[in-house]
Amino acid sequence: MLHVRSSASTRVRWIARATAALLIALTTATVLAADTRPLAFPGAQGAAAHTPGGRGGKIVRVTSLAADGPGSFKEAVSGTGPRIVVFEVGGVIDLGMKELRITEPFLTIAGQTAPHPGVTIIKGGLIIATHDVVIRHIRIRPGDGGMPKRSGDIDAITTVRGAHDVIVDHCSLTWATDENLSASSTRFHGENEAEWMANASRRITYSNNIVSEGLAHSTHPKGEHSKGSLIHDHVNEVLIVGNLYAHNYERSPLFKGGARGQVINNLIYNPGQRAIHYNLIAEEWLGHPYSKGEMVVRGNVMRAGRSTEPLAFMMIGGSGDLDLYAQDNLIVDRTGAKSIQETGSYTTAPVTLNRVRTAPALPFGVTLLPSAKVQDAVIETVGATPWNRDLIDRRIVADVIEGRGEIIDSQEQVGGYPQYKEARKPFVEADWNLDTMEPASGSYPRGEPLR
Repeated sequence: MLHVRSSASTRVRWIARATAALLIALTTATVLAADTRPLAFPGAQGAAAHTPGGRGGKIVRVTSLAADGPGSFKEAVSGTGPRIVVFEVGGVIDLGMKELRITEPFLTIAGQTAPHPGVTIIKGGLIIATHDVVIRHIRIRPGDGGMPKRSGDIDAITTVRGAHDVIVDHCSLTWATDENLSASSTRFHGENEAEWMANASRRITYSNNIVSEGLAHSTHPKGEHSKGSLIHDHVNEVLIVGNLYAHNYERSPLFKGGARGQVINNLIYNPGQRAIHYNLIAEEWLGHPYSKGEMVVRGNVMRAGRSTEPLAFMMIGGSGDLDLYAQDNLIVDRTGAKSIQETGSYTTAPVTLNRVRTAPALPFGVTLLPSAKVQDAVIETVGATPWNRDLIDRRIVADVIEGRGEIIDSQEQVGGYPQYKEARKPFVEADWNLDTMEPASGSYPRGEPLR
């Protein structure tokens, strides 16, 4: 037998290769293990797809449309421990211009269980300040509540620092006086970029929602504030997929400094001065090194409307660098011409836009549609109750299809707050798959159309 003496450098290379192979194997095993965990619900997507939400927890019944008290929605979401919030009452919940803060983890809000006409929350919103939360099939319409101009602002739904593994799916979010749907955070919580990222909102999926008609000149202290979605500085592992953004002046969505995520197969109609936007504001980063943002923007459709000003589909502003992968985004003006440019920049700072050439991996569960198929797919499935939309969602969807509508200052311009009659129906556990909160029959009851 021939014996070969290996050199020290050869042994080092062998060890390095073996270590690398082991790390790859461990990483692959971890990914495979994660992929075999139960989904939050069939079709869940993104880094949060496997959150249990309130699975296995107690069933909490909402039996009152009152803003608070026994049987109220506020009482239900304020509970502790894993819990699934179901509705034995349908109609309108008026929060009186207040926001509900969710602070306890492992929560599922199953708006699909509400009897027709479903559940609509007005004059308020939800703040998610915890982890493992699933919110589906509810409508939140804050509006101005008759308050004076510049007197205060409300998001329909937002996360705050530390929120993670959150899914907002098939909801209808309109008339907010700040953003309709956001992932907010604390910009610099920690000592360095790694800690800033770890402490920010992260692992968030916003899917199949109507995000529309943010109020422009309303109650926000800054004045004009018709906004779709803000993805705050350092928020990461965000997926925004299959949503309808309509009649928001800007932020459909906006990623701020160092934010990272993917924007896939959304339909954006009638933006004002900007549609998708990246912006690191130097004044907010004084004394801190700039973090690089990462955005993947694929298969989206943008159509100009009556309120659309001259714009680019994807605007780069402020300071700091951005890695951008943009592919197959269909962009047309009001006449259907492809005359709106894909990217633009109004920054005068030394910013590097790195156009990534290789497509990043799609988030978990995402099947990328070609942009030509996005409009029909979004219109068919979007919103709180696509099987039987309420009057407001029907109007918004119809206006998108027919090229109507505009950015508004008050809900009163489009008919005002809904006034649906109260409806009641007992929640029967046997009618639902309690692991996913899908109906056991496989389809949602339609109920009578609202007139």
